[in-house]
Amino acid sequence: MVLRRLLFNLLNNPQMIEKLSESRPVRRAAQITAFAVMKAQLSGKEAAQRVLRSDTVRQIRQEAASGAGGGQLGHRLQRVRDSFLRELRSGMQEAKRHIKKGDNK
Repeated sequence: MVLRRLLFNLLNNPQMIEKLSESRPVRRAAQITAFAVMKAQLSGKEAAQRVLRSDTVRQIRQEAASGAGGGQLGHRLQRVRDSFLRELRSGMQEAKRHIKKGDNK
């Protein structure tokens, strides 16, 4: 309880925060955090672009535009599911290859 109050007082002291922010370990931690965030953003953007270019998304758009009838809907959904699973498997295999190679892209 006392330790918690002491830490609270120290961390809410502007002078202490300024000294900590100027220290090498805190600056390095901030650099690593910024790098990780930027890397995650780039990876997410690339993944979103791959999804938008995928056959499954294109197929879903075509199915929605064509206005599928009741009997054909089940067959079309089956094809979309198969296409999605095929792309998912190929993406997993590609990720495994990148991990084995040690690529950091």
